[in-house]
Amino acid sequence: MKNEYKGVVVPMVTPVTDKGEIDTQAVTRMMKLFTAHHVSPLLMGTTGEGNSVSKAQSEILVRTAAEAGKGKVVIYAGLNGCCTAEHIEYANRYHKLGADVIVATLPSYYALTDEQMYDYYKTLADNITAPLMLYNIKATTHMSIPLDIVARLMEHPHIVGLKDSERDEKRMQQCLEMAAGRDDFAYFIGWAAQCANALKLGADGIVPSTGNFVPEMFAGLYEAALAGNHEEAQRLQQETDAIAKIYQADKTLGQSLAALKVMMKTRGLCEPHMLSPPDPTLC
Repeated sequence: MKNEYKGVVVPMVTPVTDKGEIDTQAVTRMMKLFTAHHVSPLLMGTTGEGNSVSKAQSEILVRTAAEAGKGKVVIYAGLNGCCTAEHIEYANRYHKLGADVIVATLPSYYALTDEQMYDYYKTLADNITAPLMLYNIKATTHMSIPLDIVARLMEHPHIVGLKDSERDEKRMQQCLEMAAGRDDFAYFIGWAAQCANALKLGADGIVPSTGNFVPEMFAGLYEAALAGNHEEAQRLQQETDAIAKIYQADKTLGQSLAALKVMMKTRGLCEPHMLSPPDPTLC
């Protein structure tokens, strides 16, 4: 099973029109570029403004992306928010619409105990039809999924991996050790600056936001690392890090996402409209 979940997964921006509607033509263009380089999308993640995508919009987004990429790449769909019942309902809708894997962050309005984190993911895994991937991102949820909770959740037959975006090198190494040798649980690094290093140490995949702009470079980085050409992987790491600084340096996370869309417009991929602030003209 694990072989299904590997490689480059781009946390895809959510392209919208100036009226705030899903730009389906842009979604199709982006998916065409992704599939050309064997890159999968993560829909409605942090880079995709997941918390700002309405339920109706989310269905249009998943359907459009799945129609363009189904059978060519794995379709990952994100869950955000705090209502577990809605998460179960929409995870199952996304699966019917073509999503292959559901990727869920922690509900983050209230601080959760370790057991509450465990219960949330177990409840999801017990009640949704698609495989489930854990998504740890302390920068937005303000909580970190403890590794002992990850270890317990790894044993659930419906939980297939972890996307970890916490910028903690020790934690990354511990996660890699936990996932090593397992065919039923994949580890994806969501810390883009560590892509080459994590792959060298045994990560199954990488989730870089800059891949929206240059998916071909991350595909090359992954293939180089897979072939054991770590010098080439590091070269591409440095080049993609430099590109990331263009839209991330001295900006809040929200501002950087707007700036990323501005950059993507230069490639004819999408317009720079956002579902949530800030206005890209302020970047």
